[in-house]
Amino acid sequence: MLEKTGIATPENLADVTPSAERRAKGPVAVIECFQRIPCNPCQTACKRGAIKEFEDINSRPDIDREKCNGCGMCASHCPGLSIFIIDETYSDKEALIKVPYEFLPLPEEGSFVTGLDREGKPVCRAKVEKVLNTTVQDRTPIVSLVIPKEFSMTVRCFNLEDYYSDNTIICRCEEITLGEIRELIRKGYQSVDEIKRISRAGMGPCQGRTCRQLIAQELASATGKKISELNMSTFRPPAKPIKLGALYGGEDNE
Repeated sequence: MLEKTGIATPENLADVTPSAERRAKGPVAVIECFQRIPCNPCQTACKRGAIKEFEDINSRPDIDREKCNGCGMCASHCPGLSIFIIDETYSDKEALIKVPYEFLPLPEEGSFVTGLDREGKPVCRAKVEKVLNTTVQDRTPIVSLVIPKEFSMTVRCFNLEDYYSDNTIICRCEEITLGEIRELIRKGYQSVDEIKRISRAGMGPCQGRTCRQLIAQELASATGKKISELNMSTFRPPAKPIKLGALYGGEDNE
């Protein structure tokens, strides 16, 4: 529940998600303010009157999405970091989202970061399109991210580290990078087991406890399949090196 975890539920999000028809028209604000609190900076910041005037200062914001043009003024004024801008018309396959970001250092424009969902879990690679950092007091910097369109209502923050870089180590045991995995997929290897046999990913001491799922995610992304539809490789229980003396009998047989 929202009150216990701080994470919006599907029911919460259903109330604030713009319709597909509205998202197809251009940028629009998404206000994930789910509790009644005395707060109205978003309404006073909106110059288009898209956020309706509060009859009760404790009410949740009520937005007229047809008036909203996704300028982001409400997001930069929101003290709760509850407002995001999504633009699914950015390109055929990508969306542009604007997220408030109050940490330092700010990312550099043109760099790549890792998009995170509401629980802080990595979702996708994101490119920093623009950083709007105003010197006006009480304004939160707004970072514009280019992400795959299917994640426009999923990504709500980001990590400065680029987990999805080709240089990211996928299999720590065999020191195999994401770039090597992607190259094997481009060459036609279509299953976790094929990649395991050709690269040794998953054959180390941990027996693929971490890399199997990461490889499956990359295969699913490249092939358009669900992870559940992929044939996963077999694996043995995790093993760790032991001294021959332990097999021989240890100190008892010295």
